[in-house]
Amino acid sequence: MLPPNTTPRLICLGHATLDRSYVIGRFPPMPRKVKALHAFANGGGMASSAAVAAARLGARTSLWGRVGDDADGLAIRQSLESEGVATNGLRRIAGAVSATSAVLIDAEGERLLAHHDGENLSVDPDFLPLGEVTGADAVLADLRWQEGALAMFAAARAAGVPTVLDADVSDLPDLLPLLRLTDYAVFSEGGLAEFADGPALEALARVRVAGVRHAGVTLGSAGYLWLDAAGQPCRQPAIPVQPVDTNGAGDAFHGAFSWAIAGGLGDAQAVRLAVATAALKCLHPGARAGLPRLPELQAFLGGLQPATAMEPAGP
Repeated sequence: MLPPNTTPRLICLGHATLDRSYVIGRFPPMPRKVKALHAFANGGGMASSAAVAAARLGARTSLWGRVGDDADGLAIRQSLESEGVATNGLRRIAGAVSATSAVLIDAEGERLLAHHDGENLSVDPDFLPLGEVTGADAVLADLRWQEGALAMFAAARAAGVPTVLDADVSDLPDLLPLLRLTDYAVFSEGGLAEFADGPALEALARVRVAGVRHAGVTLGSAGYLWLDAAGQPCRQPAIPVQPVDTNGAGDAFHGAFSWAIAGGLGDAQAVRLAVATAALKCLHPGARAGLPRLPELQAFLGGLQPATAMEPAGP
């Protein structure tokens, strides 16, 4: 099922990087020189890749964030604009160093990533065009820029616009201020473990105490687990594929999920579309090359067996 509105307005805020990726045969058992079989550079970052994922599916998408006035910052902006993502809320800061990542990808599609969050990127959110939030159908933020996320989520809550939080691992001492403004909290497995110890369902229950209506966690090949608005556990199995590169799969999930929610779908249908989008992304190298357009996603979903449908989650 597709969203009633396949061209919703979505604003994404947070991480924007330039990824430099290297494909190798296998990870060595200890530090040493290895030969790269293939090398390429592409745009990356959680919120920015989610924005591209949503744009390819049809959303009218903006990316709000910060880059330096260096060559990498220009490349980041150009990569977003080439995908139809608006960058009027992406500030280029004089004297700052843009965020970059080095990504090693092995023959099994697994990746090792070292990221640098940039330098001298002002945390002041005063430049953000917050008045545009009232015209959005949903907003998404990651945890790389808390001050900006808090400002956008506060504006969205005041306007009744749904908020989606990409809750990956972070160095934030307290996530509760953001969670109190969040409608849909979508954690990575590491991010959830960082927030609360114990089994996933118990940790998600603690997330819901903050007031979120949907608390979920991406589990890679184990699919997606969440508590719905009534607190009931649900699970969407992963879609088996032979991955070429798993880098950016979580961003693909967040972008497609936010697109579906912004377009008017319920949680279960949005999750299924997000899982399928993440699976398709893994079939290509790079954070964005495999992000599907809507016809490709429709064709992929049409060929799936009913076994990939939502199922109740056990304890």
